[in-house]
Amino acid sequence: MSQFKVKKTVAEINEKIKQGQAVVVTAEEMIGITKELGPVQAARKVDVVTTGTFGIMCSSGAFLNFGHAKPRIKASRVYLNRVEAYAGVAAVDCYIGAAQPREDDPLNKVFPGRFRYGGGHVIEDLVAGREVHLEATAYGTDCYPSRSHEARMKLKDFRDGFLFNPRNGYQNYNCAVNLSKKTIYTYMGILRPDCSNANYSTSGQLSPLLNDPFYRTIGIGTRIFLGGGIGYVVGPGTQHDPGVKRSENGVVMGGAGTIAVMGNLKGMSSKFLRGASITGYGCSLNVGIGIPIPILDEEMARFTGISDDEIFVPVADYGYDYPEGSGGPLTHVTYGQLKTGEVTIDGKKVTTAPLSSYSAALEIAETLKDWIRSGKFLLGEAQETLPSIAFEGFGD
Repeated sequence: MSQFKVKKTVAEINEKIKQGQAVVVTAEEMIGITKELGPVQAARKVDVVTTGTFGIMCSSGAFLNFGHAKPRIKASRVYLNRVEAYAGVAAVDCYIGAAQPREDDPLNKVFPGRFRYGGGHVIEDLVAGREVHLEATAYGTDCYPSRSHEARMKLKDFRDGFLFNPRNGYQNYNCAVNLSKKTIYTYMGILRPDCSNANYSTSGQLSPLLNDPFYRTIGIGTRIFLGGGIGYVVGPGTQHDPGVKRSENGVVMGGAGTIAVMGNLKGMSSKFLRGASITGYGCSLNVGIGIPIPILDEEMARFTGISDDEIFVPVADYGYDYPEGSGGPLTHVTYGQLKTGEVTIDGKKVTTAPLSSYSAALEIAETLKDWIRSGKFLLGEAQETLPSIAFEGFGD
């Protein structure tokens, strides 16, 4: 790797934040700065670039401790608003998954396989300050004799509540189409037959991991915006795969990296944690995440200056190919093309629609920028970065 002309450390940047001297911009703003000044001067000028994403993240959930009953109980089954939470943790701990549906969901009785309410909605209700109905049952022991416990509780009534998401913030993701002859219902939304529409996700040029494609600054201990509050990266997420094909600018052309994150639910907002119901698929949770990227050198300035027109997305067929998992992408398109509302696939013009919210992602990036500029938010230096592959640099 060539010698960098600009060198900074996280500690130096944090000192500038404390003194109110740090220059902080969003990833959207950094595109113009890098284009105008070049990466070296952009790296000298900018200290932190903020990112954001807001979309459906199924691999999410919360650990809750509901406190001991009198007499005490060792819960073996727990339900919150009739959504089952996993109770095989400890006496009064449970984990509620965002994708767990309500068992007696009335919509499922009319349309099997469709659900209106699930774990993600429970999490939203709790963060919004709404009351939930807790039901716990147990087999009873000498030290935990109770066999049942029931209560109506708000988040403030739980001893502890932690959002803990095993896989969030996919670095990139598919654009989904359907080449079959029937409408299909997927986690990527409703896909009409004969490639009549195309759905995509992530926020492109604002997306956190796309702004640090080799995870030079992101890892265990990175402090982030999570669900409207402060959270942390606790490691690589499940299915983390840095070896996905990359374009010449180093940016991945598929799913690639993911992060596992956690934070205190009691400091979060239902504006950035919202339950989701996906027709014909099930329930989930919309999660807002923002990661600050320290501009340590010109390489980081280059990466954070990459625009939607330079980020390629694989187009995948969910009608025939995706269920079998055997084929590769039909083609690649850019986020710039997707955001025009129409792309051409195999000679056919296809309408596009996002499943994530770019406006919410931008609000997250702006909020994080304000937190840092005001000195309320310092960068958390990664104690161990995410697993990656080697990158030789852009050269001079």
